Amino acid sequence: MTTMSTLLIFAAAIVVMVVAIARWKVHPFLAILGTAILLAALLGIPYTEIPDIIGKGFGGVFSGIALVIIFGTLIGSVLERTGGAMALARAVERMVGKRHPRLAMMLIGWIVSIPVFCDSGFVLVSPIGKSLAQRSGTSPIPLMLALAAGLFASHVFIPPTPGPVAAAGMVGLEDNLLLIIGLGAIISLLSLVPAYFFAGYIGGHTKAIPYNAGSDNVIIKGEHPCSAWLAFLPIVLPILLMALGSVASLVTLPENVAAMFTFLGKPVIALMLALLSCLPLLMRQKKLGEFHDITSNALKTAGPIIFITAAGGVLGAVVTASGFVDVIKESGDSLKMLGVVFPFLIAAILKSAQGSSTVAITTTASMMGMFSDSGSMMNALGFTSPLAAALVVMAIGAGAMTVSHANDSYFWVVTGFGGINPRDGYRTMTLMTLIMGLTAIALIALAAAILPI
Repeated sequence: MTTMSTLLIFAAAIVVMVVAIARWKVHPFLAILGTAILLAALLGIPYTEIPDIIGKGFGGVFSGIALVIIFGTLIGSVLERTGGAMALARAVERMVGKRHPRLAMMLIGWIVSIPVFCDSGFVLVSPIGKSLAQRSGTSPIPLMLALAAGLFASHVFIPPTPGPVAAAGMVGLEDNLLLIIGLGAIISLLSLVPAYFFAGYIGGHTKAIPYNAGSDNVIIKGEHPCSAWLAFLPIVLPILLMALGSVASLVTLPENVAAMFTFLGKPVIALMLALLSCLPLLMRQKKLGEFHDITSNALKTAGPIIFITAAGGVLGAVVTASGFVDVIKESGDSLKMLGVVFPFLIAAILKSAQGSSTVAITTTASMMGMFSDSGSMMNALGFTSPLAAALVVMAIGAGAMTVSHANDSYFWVVTGFGGINPRDGYRTMTLMTLIMGLTAIALIALAAAILPI
């Protein structure tokens, strides 16, 4: 099979997958899995080998990153149900809200969306923006856009949000989430700088419409006022524990201490302990009896993400086994010149076509494969170190925010609860996410050019 025919088959398979999800409304799990099997057959993988490739690609997710996704989703669900997310928001509001309401809403969104999905976070927190706007006598639109930007930035860049967690696992960084968290925090905050000024400008030129009925009633309250430090604990604890794991690998310590730090620093252990740290919050709010229901609902949320990620793992395994990577290596000079822009473009196309940032992240990461695998696309494009792999995850996240429009549920949450006319959504929400995505990939490309990767 020639290089050109291989590339055309791969491109056609991706088009079929996007159309199946976006136009035919096929569930992403089936669309990605079906595309992987179709691609395996068209690229000449022996039929007898395809079942083993499916099993290997599918099972790899469950042996690696699935528990991390579950624990991260559970932590977010607890904070959402107990009012912990609102406690975080109120704490930031008290610190910076009176003098800088737009900055307060952006920081609130950025913090809340680390454990909580951005859609839920916006519904929960938007009443604070309305209240701040009423007290200051200003339009709520700049505050709503700032909140939307803050939520979206951490949603696509910072674990334990499922998308970045899954991407980290698929490129071989499941045990190095601290690197992803650190880079994600830096890139996401820097991408918010132009969004902050854009929200102020475009928000001042956009007329607000009445808020979604009942939006004032979405603030979830427990039996007692929620403690902000108890709400912060499940977010800060895993970061500190993973930092200990990094210390154990960098500093000479007694063997038993190093072993303990390494154990506690494993992401699955760190997030498990972070989940346990939610128990005092549940007890204070007298919601410990609801933990079973919270877990059931969280598993319903995490399940589809895990299975989509597993289907992506199959696609990645097919790409590796088909010899497609060898084709990239033979004609990869132009792709290598693109560098981190290549995964950004793939993720941006998937995001814009089908709407889901999580699907765009997991699908693109599955195509890229493990940085340590000599047969992966990562290796073919020269991304062969942990830092390079982390920058690829960042580039994928940047693509997954480019752009939010009418096929994205978050677009409708922001316009509906934010008091923005859907007709204005394209020149506010869509344009803002485009600016954020382009800013992020420019920063990532600069980092890739400067840093020794």
